[in-house]
Amino acid sequence: MIRGVQLLILVTAALAVDCTEGSGAGSPAPSFESATAGYRYEFPRDHGSHPSYRTEWWYYTGHLHSTNGRSFGFELTFFRRGVSPEDIKTMPSKWSLHHIYLAHFAVTDITGKRFHFSEKLSREGLGKAGADESRLRVWIDKWSAEAEPDSAGVHTLVARDETHSLALRLEPTKPPVAHGAAGVSQKGKDVSQASHYYSFTRLATTGSLTIDGEQFEVSGTSWMDHEFGSSELGAEQVGWDWFSIQLGDNTELMLYGMRLNDGSTDLASSGTVISSDGRTQHLEVTDFQIESTATWTSPGSKATYPARWRLKFPSLDLVLDVVPLVADQELRTSRSTMVSYWEGAVAVTGTKQGRPVKGQGYVELTGYTERLKL
Repeated sequence: MIRGVQLLILVTAALAVDCTEGSGAGSPAPSFESATAGYRYEFPRDHGSHPSYRTEWWYYTGHLHSTNGRSFGFELTFFRRGVSPEDIKTMPSKWSLHHIYLAHFAVTDITGKRFHFSEKLSREGLGKAGADESRLRVWIDKWSAEAEPDSAGVHTLVARDETHSLALRLEPTKPPVAHGAAGVSQKGKDVSQASHYYSFTRLATTGSLTIDGEQFEVSGTSWMDHEFGSSELGAEQVGWDWFSIQLGDNTELMLYGMRLNDGSTDLASSGTVISSDGRTQHLEVTDFQIESTATWTSPGSKATYPARWRLKFPSLDLVLDVVPLVADQELRTSRSTMVSYWEGAVAVTGTKQGRPVKGQGYVELTGYTERLKL
């Protein structure tokens, strides 16, 4: 998906950088590389940063359970936004602005029906923020995501704010999965509206979570997305609905619907099915249906979001009902991006080939407060 684009463009504008967006909406900036067909992933190299692409993010979400029976969801996300060389106004120095880094940290207390989030924004330089290019290591201050230097190494996540913290160890139980076709994930009708996008769809997770001074030893299952590209939303696109689902039979699904001005779904939307043995099947937008069955209105942003969904996959003989585990899981990022979006833990039930199936997941909803405006 283009999950970080809307957030990072606004960060760039907030830091008074004059962004040149190319010849039209959705076009990559001329100084950055486009995501093109034929890309071949090389790990652990591709776990690292790709500064030749303008936008990049590392996204972790997961469901955790404590030894005393509490349930939680979490999100930890790092974004990198490149600045075009022609937009750098300072003389070459260690203070020159080449990359902007942003992070979001959220905890859903499912048992207590509470949601908490915090955010960070920093420029690269003097060790305040950065990302390695040869392996996964990205950080802002003391928030970090790091992996052992091999293709399926253990990931370590650390984040802390005034009231909440996490320290987690994530071990992949499946190899990374590439989304899209021919090495690119298409996001719009223009060939340039694409990214390179892969996921670890099931990571066994252990560690600790602290809420208001109370520490919990936790275990569970996480999901990791890594995506990089240089295009932006098309002029007719307003946002997206994204789903990551982990079913109890050790299969997973990722799908997204890019929403257009008229309320319809962009034909470039797609998904991926991951079997229990790690094999993948690409889904075109005609292979699934996303139906909203309820709404929720935020008391903070006043935006109205979908709040329940029925997902149908006719060719898979699969129907899923997706329900938020806490209604208010909206991030209102007034201290960094000034963008509000909903991203939260969900429960999944349904039928697969005539048999009951259960699972869990995360849903992200953008563009419901307002469409991206530069």
